[in-house]
Amino acid sequence: MSPRAYNSPDRTRAATDTRARIVAAAAASLGTVQGIGAFSLQAVAAKAGVTRLTVYNQFGSRRALLEAVFDDMAARGGLHRIPAAMAGPDPQAGLLKIIAIFCDFWSFGRDALGPLHAAGAGDPELGASLGERNERRRRLLAVLVGRMAAGRKLRRKALSDLVDVLFALTSLQFFSQLTAQGRSAKAASELIQGLARDAVRRAMQQETAPGGGWRFPSRA
Repeated sequence: MSPRAYNSPDRTRAATDTRARIVAAAAASLGTVQGIGAFSLQAVAAKAGVTRLTVYNQFGSRRALLEAVFDDMAARGGLHRIPAAMAGPDPQAGLLKIIAIFCDFWSFGRDALGPLHAAGAGDPELGASLGERNERRRRLLAVLVGRMAAGRKLRRKALSDLVDVLFALTSLQFFSQLTAQGRSAKAASELIQGLARDAVRRAMQQETAPGGGWRFPSRA
């Protein structure tokens, strides 16, 4: 008879604590002057006080560890509020909530996210991870725009353009520009919300183009 696997609560708790310590060490490594250039399983293991094998067993790859760091930042930065914002009956109200949520998140992660986005241009693995996460934001916006356009005969290009405009307005880069001279995150959020309202109003006034109404952009 083969022995049954048994995980005690203490062992499970220890594994959870170890994982959290590794994620914290990885985030701290990314925040150093060396940043992504010195980011490796070995370097994170040394910082967390564990072996490289422990890090590998927990995450399996450098990319998976990066994803875990981003997931942790997202949870602590308030992105867990997105499903509730998307579930509301009014898509325009949902859009304003999504803008506020991302402005809070950009403000929370300002010191780490700016350098990471810059480093993504020279690191394919990091760039791919950041790009995929940005595309999730685009897809959220496309869903909201699709709901706004439901039952209306509107120009497909106008609504596709609207998704692109909203994507730019909700980006870290746009938020950083608005807050560079000391503007608060709340004030920046209100400005972006006003710009988004104007963009939505203009798009919703477009007449139907030949060939039909709105459909989601293929890249979403």
